[in-house]
Amino acid sequence: MTVEPALLLDGAAVELGGRTIWSDVSLSVTPGEFVAVLGSNGSGKSTLLKVALGLLPLESGRATVLGREPGEANSAIGYLPQQRHFDASSRIRGVDVVRLGLDGARWGLPLPRFGRDERRDRVDEVIELVGAEAYAGRAIGSLSGGEQQRLLIAQALIRRPSLLLLDEPLDSLDLTNQAAVAALVQRICREEGVAVLLVAHDANPILGYLDRVVYFAGGTAVEGTPAEVITAETLSRLYGAPVEVLHTTDGRLVVVGLPEAPFHHGPRHAH
Repeated sequence: MTVEPALLLDGAAVELGGRTIWSDVSLSVTPGEFVAVLGSNGSGKSTLLKVALGLLPLESGRATVLGREPGEANSAIGYLPQQRHFDASSRIRGVDVVRLGLDGARWGLPLPRFGRDERRDRVDEVIELVGAEAYAGRAIGSLSGGEQQRLLIAQALIRRPSLLLLDEPLDSLDLTNQAAVAALVQRICREEGVAVLLVAHDANPILGYLDRVVYFAGGTAVEGTPAEVITAETLSRLYGAPVEVLHTTDGRLVVVGLPEAPFHHGPRHAH
């Protein structure tokens, strides 16, 4: 039996403000697959998520999301946008943040798909799924960045999505929490059968958890396993310039030759 891709692009191109962001991009993400979207700043990583949500039309090529046109299947997509965080003055409880994933857009009106008891049970279920039972009842502003991200992922999962889009959810976290969230996402893929696209600035903390990567550079993208894509040959071809990929003794990758490569720690990750 043929499995319908969660996301399919075929020869796709996107223009914004008269400028081509990327073109000739073909990729396929299958259910239950954990895929990282990599590349330097401005390469078009977040643009891919906007295309999947139907927020940006293609200039050419085609795209399908869960077998439908982009934008038509958004009710089956969980989305965590970039730079979602709460400051210390936020007093809303973590459990209430999760519950907003069910009825926040409807100002508390009951959803036909969930009765009152079903909603409560589903909130409890996703909080347990992300391992947040111990602190979900606390004010979200009092929680660490990693704890907040777990609750936001629970919010994105609450309607049982088939596709989860995470835009740089690791960017404000330390290395330990980055790896912990990556492990959580991998487990969700395996246990829930959810396809995940995770945009990342620094790929090293999550490499061991990924099935495949999509790497944007040079106005296009390539996809494959990390071992296939993150090579000197592939990246040099993408960037049109010599690039080296160094393997450190602790298993990390360092990409040399780029102004901002997603395989080193710069000021964005200084702790």
